Amino acid sequence: MLSQKIVDRINLQINREMYSAYLYMGMSAKMANDGYRGIATWMMTQYHEEMFHAMKLYAYLQSQGAQPVLAAIDAPDFSASTIKEVFVATLKHEQFVTASIRELLELALAEKDYATENLVRWYVDEQVEEEQNVLDILQTIDVMGEGKQGMFMLNVELGKRKPTIALDFTSMA
Repeated sequence: MLSQKIVDRINLQINREMYSAYLYMGMSAKMANDGYRGIATWMMTQYHEEMFHAMKLYAYLQSQGAQPVLAAIDAPDFSASTIKEVFVATLKHEQFVTASIRELLELALAEKDYATENLVRWYVDEQVEEEQNVLDILQTIDVMGEGKQGMFMLNVELGKRKPTIALDFTSMA
């Protein structure tokens, strides 16, 4: 049985993951509006991953007999005028999520909640991958420069991204 502190913290993480999805949906809309449909596709795929992360936590709470509690999701707050700025903001956000996951892991360890610890370690690994993906994109931008040809090539390349997670969450609970 999960402690109330763990349940509350997981519910907070669900909210943060859903905020992340909302943020990436907003970034996708901006990129599409600016004519970068490939980058918009990358961001929308990121949206799906964040929703998967939220639903994995949601399903875990239910599997443990705990009640998911959904709170209001803040409007996404980002402003960027260049593609590089969009990905710098993405990296900053992923670093925030990484810190949040670490806090959840520290709580699970302190409470000797080994089932939650096991679940959260999956998120730790996921965050390493998330940050590395964005760092790779930023490195590519630095190598190519921010000229139109380089951004066109990046747009085409990022448009090839496909979801690697389930998009139907009905079987997770």
